[in-house]
Amino acid sequence: MSLLIRNVEVAGHPGLDVRIEAGRIVGVGSSLPRAANELDGQGGALIPGLCDHHIHLFGLAARADSVVLEGAASASEVMSRISAVVATRPAGTWVRATGYHETMAGDLDRDDLDRLAPYHRLRIQHQTGSLWILNSRALESLGDGNVPEGLERDATGRPTGRLWREDVWLRLRIGVVPPPLAPIGRQLAAFGITAVTDASVTTDVGSAGQLAQAHRSGDLPQHLMLMSGGALTAPDDGAFAVGPVKVLLDDHALPDFEDFLERIASARVWGRCVAVHCVTGAELAITLAAFETQGAQPGDRIEHGGMIPVQAKDSLRRLGLTVVTQSAFVRERGDRYISGIDPGDHGDLYRCASLLAAGVPVVGSSDAPYATPDPWTAIRTAVDRKTSAGVVLGSDERVSREVALGMYLDDPSAPGRRPRRVEVGEPADLCLLKSTLRQALEAPDAEMVRATLVDGEVVYG
Repeated sequence: MSLLIRNVEVAGHPGLDVRIEAGRIVGVGSSLPRAANELDGQGGALIPGLCDHHIHLFGLAARADSVVLEGAASASEVMSRISAVVATRPAGTWVRATGYHETMAGDLDRDDLDRLAPYHRLRIQHQTGSLWILNSRALESLGDGNVPEGLERDATGRPTGRLWREDVWLRLRIGVVPPPLAPIGRQLAAFGITAVTDASVTTDVGSAGQLAQAHRSGDLPQHLMLMSGGALTAPDDGAFAVGPVKVLLDDHALPDFEDFLERIASARVWGRCVAVHCVTGAELAITLAAFETQGAQPGDRIEHGGMIPVQAKDSLRRLGLTVVTQSAFVRERGDRYISGIDPGDHGDLYRCASLLAAGVPVVGSSDAPYATPDPWTAIRTAVDRKTSAGVVLGSDERVSREVALGMYLDDPSAPGRRPRRVEVGEPADLCLLKSTLRQALEAPDAEMVRATLVDGEVVYG
């Protein structure tokens, strides 16, 4: 459709109009001719729509129907939150809890969960997403045979209820109906997000098809780029684009080095880049060694970069790797990092400014549902580096407001390498703010978003 957005600030210039035709910007200037469809910008800044460069859409949707444990300060609070939900559901039904960490109530097993929910099938996901803990009723419902290696057992061979990195197997055994995605699409649109990269290693033809259909129906209006652990083909209608091959590392079970190299080689055969999950220093070390051996190419990525030793910066720059960070973790988990990580390592946590200064591209993302999907919270945290208790963690890693916002404005197909702008010829994927950009960045907040457009159509506001 044709649309004229009147009276907006573009790149610091106020009072401009922006004309959109067939999903692209065809005019930017003062007093452009009237159009059948017009939107009054009321002097607000018009910026490219934001991109979340690392998110888990199904996980975020499922979280809405889960017991959320983030922020629980004690074992009694964990019990209280779970008990409140269990009391509302019939015996024998599934109850899902997310966001658990052992600092809340220790290392849980099936027996602990049996005491929490003796009559329900309870499963709790660790905050990292790497571990599920199931009670006895949940384990019994999974049946026998074809038990995966990730199912932990005690010295007697009895399953402990702890299941490592077996999301696909668990989902198939449970037979869970995919959660509705429309609420997630609306929420992201309200944040001004017009594109997302789903970083799930478990994405296969079936789940990719579900996401594609959600985009076609308008439930997920955002442009979709999907990672996967294996081969994946984009549909002809462009409902999603295929992103990097995801390599998932775990400190407690690092892959065989030759196997790691083969995964990179497979990605090259498929014509794809590689994105490696690197939270710890050990994971980053083996990743850098793999890229040194197999070779890196533009578009290869380090996901998270939770711990980046200072000596790794030169390797990251030389290899041309992009770091996809999540500044919101500093706010949401920073106080736990301060108490649980050696003070000498605090400077390595979720680096930002020092990487940019070293010539390493850095882009922003949420890792939702493991952190808030609100990009404005992450932008605010990238600027002040404050934990929820108000402690500054890594003051040298603070960036300017403009840089923090810019980490969400890159093309999802080339994060850190191709910034998007509001100019003629660009796609009309836009975020209209309620104030000038300078005013908005003084206190970044999702409430500043007046409207969001994808392909020139208003999807929020």
